Parts: sequence; structure tokens; C-alpha cells
Amino acid sequence: MPKIVDHEQRREEIAQVACQVVAEYGFRQATIARIARTAGYTTGMVAHYYDSKQDIILAALRLILKRIEERLQRRQGEGDADLLAVLSEALALDKQRFIECAFWMAFWGQVSADKTLKRLNAWVHREYMRLFERCFATHWPRSSRWPKPRREQALRSVVTFINGLTASAVTSPADWPAATQIAQLRLQLELLQQWAEG
Repeated sequence: MPKIVDHEQRREEIAQVACQVVAEYGFRQATIARIARTAGYTTGMVAHYYDSKQDIILAALRLILKRIEERLQRRQGEGDADLLAVLSEALALDKQRFIECAFWMAFWGQVSADKTLKRLNAWVHREYMRLFERCFATHWPRSSRWPKPRREQALRSVVTFINGLTASAVTSPADWPAATQIAQLRLQLELLQQWAEG
């Protein structure tokens, strides 16, 4: 009896391995051959699922966004979860999230020189803003009373801060353990609230 292959699962496996390879070797060294070898597939097998390295990178970006959204939604489903707990899901607090953040850094390092990646990055940024805006509305309801420009500025500030915090955690992990990352995010949220309501 022929083995039934879950093609969607295999595509996701390849995208996940691409995240790991990019995080470990950098964007340029993450060749299709290396991704295939790490996944335990031939380059022909990978080519069956993806036409180019850029397609694999796009799939990896979508996978990471999907996982972040799933984590945020899971926490949002917890009635007592506050904004700090929910937003902490986007930090490099464990091995999986560290790989995702390292992938982002490698991706960002290529964006300025590539028009296609710039478009991808713009799409990713819009998706991030949409996710975090929902988190604000659910877990920081007081923000709905702020003038719209102030609410938008606070949201951008949080997204920018998380990007910088994750970059620090990836480049200097010994200096940024999970507790330190969470403490800094807590401080940022407190300061933003004081600014917005002051």
C-alpha cells in the first residue's frame, strides 16, 4: 500500500527547517541544498514544493506569523491574561521563539538591498500591527479612551520596542534572559501608559 503523504505538513516542515537554517547560518548561507539536507530531503523534493529560495523564505515568514498569532490568541483566550503576558509571547523566551527571532534578524539584514524583500517586510509589518492592535483592544481597554493618534503612536512604540528587545536577545542571549526581557517590556508598557494618560 503506498504511503500517504501530507503535502501541507511537508511544506510546513521545510519552512520550519528554513527558519532554523537561516537562524544558524544567515540568509545567504541558507541555500536550498542546505535546507534540503537539514530537512533530510533531496533538493529535488524541496523543489517539488517550492519554486525558489524566496518562496521558502515567504513560507517561513508566514509560518512564524501564524505561530505568533496562535500564541497570542491562546493567551487572549485566558480571561486573566494581561497585555504584558500576551505581548511576551512575541519575545525570544524559549528555543523556538529564539529561532524565530534570529530568522527575523537575518531577514531584516537583507531587506534594504532587495525590492521584493522590502515588499514582504511591509506586509509583515502590517500583519504585526494588526495583531498587536487586537491585543491592545482586548487587554488594554483603557487605550480606547486615548485620542486615535496617541493610541497609534503607543502601538508603534510597543512594536518597535519588541523588535529591538528581540534583536538584543538574539545577539546577546546571556545578557537578556527571559526574566529581563519581560521586566523591560513591563517597564515600557508602564511608561507608555503614563505618557498616554498624562
